[in-house]
Amino acid sequence: MDPNAVYGEIEQVLGQVPVFLKLIPQDELEREWSLFKRVELEENVIPNKYRELIGLGISAVAKCRYCALFHAEAAKLFGATDAELESAVRYAKNSAGWSAYLNGMQVDYPVFKREVGEIMAFVSAHASGMGAQPAVDVSADAKTTPVHIQ
Repeated sequence: MDPNAVYGEIEQVLGQVPVFLKLIPQDELEREWSLFKRVELEENVIPNKYRELIGLGISAVAKCRYCALFHAEAAKLFGATDAELESAVRYAKNSAGWSAYLNGMQVDYPVFKREVGEIMAFVSAHASGMGAQPAVDVSADAKTTPVHIQ
């Protein structure tokens, strides 16, 4: 597709051709615009509002003010409330914090994996009243040993 035609489509969809899209080399423009539309604008299995809240959380952890602004505004466009924006960012903060802690403390991964399976099975069984099977292997060879620093 001719770059001018791509710019015309961008303007039809966004009301303008933003600077960040004008920076893309013309031989890559059609591919990048197609990807942007598919990932950022079109519906898929995750509704746009939730996808943008995920994007906001990732942006917060990555400390990208451009992405944080875009995803917050897009999430609001798709119906997110200020409370949902705050919750997504707080969730990302919490998840990134635990990631830093678990990695920094070098928690034994097989033990962690086993415990997560046991926790999910316990919560599932108690929430539904049925004996749910864990999603991860909790076989006998995964010993019940305390978590330790490697």
